[in-house]
This record gives sequence, structure tokens and C-alpha cells, in this order.
Amino acid sequence: MNTAKMMTGDRFIPDRNGINFDISHFNLTSSSSSKENVQQQQVQIASPAKERFQSSLSDAMFGGDASAVKSTKVLAFKHKAPAASASFQNQMRTLYSANKAAAKGTASTSSTSSTRRLPSVADKVLDAPGIRDDYYLNLLDWSAQNTLAVALDRSLYLWNATTSDIDMLFEMPDTDADDYITSVSWMADGNILAVGTNSNEVQLWDVAKGRQVRTMKGHQDRVSSLSWNRAIVSSGSRDTTIMHHDVRLAQHQIAVLEGHTQEVCGLKWSEDGTQLASGGNDNILNVWDEGRTEARFRLDHHTSAVKAVAWCPWQAGLLASGGGAADRCIKMWNTRSGACVNSVDTGSQVCGLVWSRTHKELVSSHGYSQNQLAVWKYPTMAKVGEMHGHTSRVLFMSLSPDGQTIVSGAGDERLRFWNVWPTATTKAASSTAAAAASAKSEEKAAASSRMYHIR
Repeated sequence: MNTAKMMTGDRFIPDRNGINFDISHFNLTSSSSSKENVQQQQVQIASPAKERFQSSLSDAMFGGDASAVKSTKVLAFKHKAPAASASFQNQMRTLYSANKAAAKGTASTSSTSSTRRLPSVADKVLDAPGIRDDYYLNLLDWSAQNTLAVALDRSLYLWNATTSDIDMLFEMPDTDADDYITSVSWMADGNILAVGTNSNEVQLWDVAKGRQVRTMKGHQDRVSSLSWNRAIVSSGSRDTTIMHHDVRLAQHQIAVLEGHTQEVCGLKWSEDGTQLASGGNDNILNVWDEGRTEARFRLDHHTSAVKAVAWCPWQAGLLASGGGAADRCIKMWNTRSGACVNSVDTGSQVCGLVWSRTHKELVSSHGYSQNQLAVWKYPTMAKVGEMHGHTSRVLFMSLSPDGQTIVSGAGDERLRFWNVWPTATTKAASSTAAAAASAKSEEKAAASSRMYHIR
């Protein structure tokens, strides 16, 4: 009967199975009989940083055994336990691949954990019959009092987001059949609404009293854009000019800016009120300093109309602009130096831009072919995701006063509300509601119940 025998070494014959040839070769070739060389090597590794580096390198090469190099003898006379079969490649050759894979895995895990979900459907949908499908107009604005102003052709409606009440502020008289509303903008406190018209006027309305308090004239063509800076409302027109109106003065017109050759369709004051950005159908983006009538920067990088302009609320001097169908780019600008710091091709017409107040992100709205809203990370301009629902180009956008919800308006005569940046409380409420609902049947019922008519 054969019995298994334990293989052992001899006093004078080393056991090859017990030798790590890589380590033994290193120890053999790096050893020196010279006392000076030994002392020099000790000095070279005396640095704690070098010792940590050698320890880390040893861990990576020899399976986490940091003492492998020092403790391994050149010749082994004692058999060691059998190890699992390894690849035909030695450890040095696989070290780079292993570390690269580990790093990739770590990065993948990190990116996965930071990914968040965007709403797949709008939280609420409002029917907006008669809203004009005109790229150059600005027909939506959300006030600090949580009231949304919506211009539907010749009528101006107010939707109270707190109570969901809908009221018509006014309707234009029939004396001028060609007149209609071309732009709306709330004063900072949310009590006064500025309204631009096709009859070249800027009207001021006291919404609490429901009456018009002033009419300001001066433009020679329709007023397609408006923006407030404290008590001054600036108006951009198809007559290519920008006018500053001080609503406290009887002679309201205090300045006229001339820097465009076509309609001024984008107009926004910075958060601190020190700079004004204007975009035109002439593909030009101008940056104006407060109190000056000459543009500080005339930026001609876009190749199509510049309607979408938005100032970053948490970084001074950072401006985003978007180009029309022939351009399709979102560009970031340092308005202190006039430099373009980033640019991304979105693939479709950029109709609007809105920055988040709480996240380093912004939302863009688009036209043909997907009519989507896209969320972008700043400063990388990596796309977080998209939101779909509109069947026509998304021309108008505005942000709620709490900074959580964006309303989008399109030529499909729908207003959609997207909870893009919910707070922790809102997320918890949404999760509870989602868990309580039963998929398709209740989703259809909820969708129909969320549809309101402005008129």
C-alpha cells in the first residue's frame, strides 16, 4: 500500500517550492559586502516618506505582506504550505493592471454613489391656451410672493402657487387688434409687475390692487425683454435699443444703450446689480457696467441669436449664455475679464437657462428635435440628465422662489412644473407618496388631476 509522503528539504539542498525567486533575486543582487554601501543604503532609506513608499510598494507587489522583502531568505531549506496556482505572468507585470482596475473600481463606485435621479414626469401641468410660440419673447416670470405671471396673447394671468388660485390681471382692449403682450418681469419684492407690449410700451401693474399704475413709452418697436435692478426697469426692444426707466421719476427714461443691430431678446441684471447682460438676434452678447452707456464687453462667439442669458447666483461675475438653432452652445463667461471659460455643444437650440441657488448646476431648455430640459454640472458641464414632456420647443423658464421647482412653457400650450432641486423634506414626502400609489392606474389618475386650465 502506497502512503503519501511529506516532501522535505535537506540540510544542504534547498527546497525550490519554498523559495520566492522574485524576492530572492532582489535580496541577492541588492546585497553588498561593502560596509560603505550598506551605510549609504541605510542613509537613503532613513526618510520616513521613503520608508512609507517602500512599504506601500511592497504591499502592492507581495500581497499585502510588507515584511516580505526583509524576512525572505535567498535559499529556503524548509517546505512551505502550497499556494494557489498563479498566472504565468509574474507579479511585477500584473501590478499595473491590478492597481489600474482597483482605481477604476473606486472611481466607478464614487460616481455611482453621487448620481441622483431627475423627475421623469412633471409634478404639475397647466394648460396655457394662446401662449405665443415666438422665440424672441419672454412670457413667464415667478415672483418672490410665489405668484407666476403668464402672458397668453392679449391676456395676463396670475397663478398663486401656494393656493393654486388663478386670476386674470387684465386683458387688452379691442381698440388695437394687433397688440399683444411680449414680455413680463416682476420687481424684486413681487408687488409690481412690468409688462412689455407689441405697441412699444412698458406698463407697470400693482397686482395687489389689480390696476395699472403707469405706462412708459420711448421705444419704436415691441418690447421683447425686461429686467429689474432695484427701482430701475430695463427694457430691450426690436428697435435694437435698451432703455433704463427709473420708476420713481416723472421723466422715467434715464439712459439709452445702443449695442445691437437687431432685436434685443435676452436681458438680465446680475445679482448684485453691477452688470447687465444683453443678447440679441444679431448673435451678439453684450455686458454693460451699471451707469455706463457703452458696453464693457462685446462678445461675438455665438453664431445664432442669443436669447438665453443667466447670471450665477453664488459666484460673482459668472454669466451663462445660450445660442439659437445654428449655434446650439452654452458658453460660460468671466465678466470681469471677458474671457469664455467653458463651452459645450448641446445639440439643439438653447431657448432658456436657469441656475440653481443651492446646487452647482444649471438647467437649459431646448427646441427641435427633443424639446427637452437638460441639467448640467458646473464647472465640468457634464450632463446630469434630461427631462421630457413637451411636444414643442421649450421657449420659457422660471425658477420658484424657494429654488426647488422650475416651470417651463412651450409652444404646445402647456406649462410643466419640475421639482429639480428638492429639499430633504420634499424628498421624504415624495417617497411616501410614491410608495402609497399603485403604479399605472393611479399615475393616470394623478396626471389628469394635475391638469389645470389657466383660462
